[in-house]
Amino acid sequence: MNRAFVDSNHDDAEGDEVIVADGLQVSYGYVRVLRSVDLKVKRGEFWMIFGPNGAGKSTLMGVLATLIKPQGGRLTIEGVSAARPGADLRRKIGLVSHQSFLYADLTARENLLFYGRLYGLRSPAEAVERALGEVGLDLCADRRLRTFSRGMHQRLAIARALLPDPHILLLDEPFSGLDQQARGRFRSLLNDMHERRKTFVLATHDVRLGLELCSHVALLDRGRIVRSGGRDELTEADFSAFCRRGRNVGS
Repeated sequence: MNRAFVDSNHDDAEGDEVIVADGLQVSYGYVRVLRSVDLKVKRGEFWMIFGPNGAGKSTLMGVLATLIKPQGGRLTIEGVSAARPGADLRRKIGLVSHQSFLYADLTARENLLFYGRLYGLRSPAEAVERALGEVGLDLCADRRLRTFSRGMHQRLAIARALLPDPHILLLDEPFSGLDQQARGRFRSLLNDMHERRKTFVLATHDVRLGLELCSHVALLDRGRIVRSGGRDELTEADFSAFCRRGRNVGS
């Protein structure tokens, strides 16, 4: 098992909380998707959000990314309220989700240059070349996105998320569509970012992979976090029992 994320020691292991969610609530019509979600993430931690389909994982990630506005509760990112997120706050957050936010008729380089300028980067062209190299797409930079395979598309979405060198990386099933080589490259990238004291929140169905990467776990069920804590407090058997019961582990 890869322990690179879990065993890394930082001087500020008990440092400031960079994400504080307090009573987050989201409803779509009459359907309540998040029900008073509380979550505190400290700098340098790697959290896994795990739960069955429909638990609210993607919605929670959208709220943490400031793309979805909750109807109730409060969210602060690095001490700043996310109620009215500005460009400075959003540059601190990288998101890899089911939606790539990329344009099929643009080349890989054009897509990233567009976002580099949107982020207000000082040297967008330099950041773009760095990001393309990090995900192994530098030789495909001038190909239109519509010619990319599913895995290449996902790698470019990862490059987009890494462009502003975010403090926080939100990962919603980020390994979907990646082949073994691309998975290894991305995990190496995550390892490098962790060494630079980045903070991660990962939503995934892959329990084994999540347990290899994360330091902390939150179990989400029917829009509520029913259990959270250190990774070593839960086993794969606990996760299996949680999925079978569809309620709190140990209940």
